[in-house]
Amino acid sequence: MKIGIIGEGAIGRYVMDQLDRDGRAPVVSLVRPQRLIGAQDTGMTRVFHVCDLPPGLDLMVDCAGHAALIEHGAAILKRGIDLVTVSLGALADQHVEQSLRQAALTGGAQLHLASGAIGALDCLQAARVGGLSAVRYTGRKPPAGWRGSAAQERVDLDMLTTAAAHFEGTARQAARQYPKNANVAAAVAIAGLGFERTRVTLIADPDVTANIHEIEASGAFGRFSFRIEGTALPDNPRSSALAAMSVISAIARRRAPVTT
Repeated sequence: MKIGIIGEGAIGRYVMDQLDRDGRAPVVSLVRPQRLIGAQDTGMTRVFHVCDLPPGLDLMVDCAGHAALIEHGAAILKRGIDLVTVSLGALADQHVEQSLRQAALTGGAQLHLASGAIGALDCLQAARVGGLSAVRYTGRKPPAGWRGSAAQERVDLDMLTTAAAHFEGTARQAARQYPKNANVAAAVAIAGLGFERTRVTLIADPDVTANIHEIEASGAFGRFSFRIEGTALPDNPRSSALAAMSVISAIARRRAPVTT
């Protein structure tokens, strides 16, 4: 399998290292020119545009965030190259979602949505078959984890002494207002009731040290709740280790003779 990668940040580097250990090192990296300033030599070919990707690629892996998926995703899929992404929040924009869907149909390719920093999505997908009544996602992070987001305008992150909810709304609203923090909410919405019917609460909590994700769902199947306390990648405290691992898992499933 010939693999290319978009992005050489913390998640991208983790993915490259893991693939290299498995003997499946990416052969090309799609980057922005300014990202090459001070960048280390990875031994890969680096290109700036989808049209410059080499022939014969089986899979591209997006580790660069919403903007990169929006910029390159449709062009990659139209070329008939499958694409794995963790930038699920970008699909909250209905125009983006439709563009990617049409590009995949045009190119005969597939867009694979990695599970990212959350689990239990297979349970949600199964429950959706019989009928879901309600799904709620709650994201809880230490105040520092919300810096650079809309939370700064709603609560004083530096002075918090107790947990404070700074967002309550739909998954679509969360994805639009918190583009760098909304991939988990988007993953839950896509697996379950959709962006409009999935309820989201985001909390800054000075008493926690990990990023905590919780799903509660009910329907014809019964009820379930799921909670995970995720750690960050050493290179970037804002990047989920499990999100990076989910990319490797998604790639492994592409080649496995037996998969779940």
